[in-house]
Amino acid sequence: MIVVMNRFSVTVGREADFEEAFKNRAGLIDGMPGFLGLDMLRPSAPGGVFISMSRWASMEAFEGWTKSEAFRKAHGKRHEGMFQGHPQLEIFEVFDSTMEA
Repeated sequence: MIVVMNRFSVTVGREADFEEAFKNRAGLIDGMPGFLGLDMLRPSAPGGVFISMSRWASMEAFEGWTKSEAFRKAHGKRHEGMFQGHPQLEIFEVFDSTMEA
């Protein structure tokens, strides 16, 4: 299993817009082969970084998502002024977990 994290620096004052955009997402990722789940994390203090954390059965499953038409549709909408820079992508391989895969 791998965990893919995107760190978003959201412009101060646009936090509610960011959360609403994710809540209203098309859900295109949900039916992808190897997709295990998605958590959206908000900072506990104002001005912090939001994190999307998705879990995948394998790196190949995640790469299949990134090359899919569903990925292009899910990432096609632009949110002018919502972000301070580009999201930072991090990928981790899970070597031990209490979570059921």
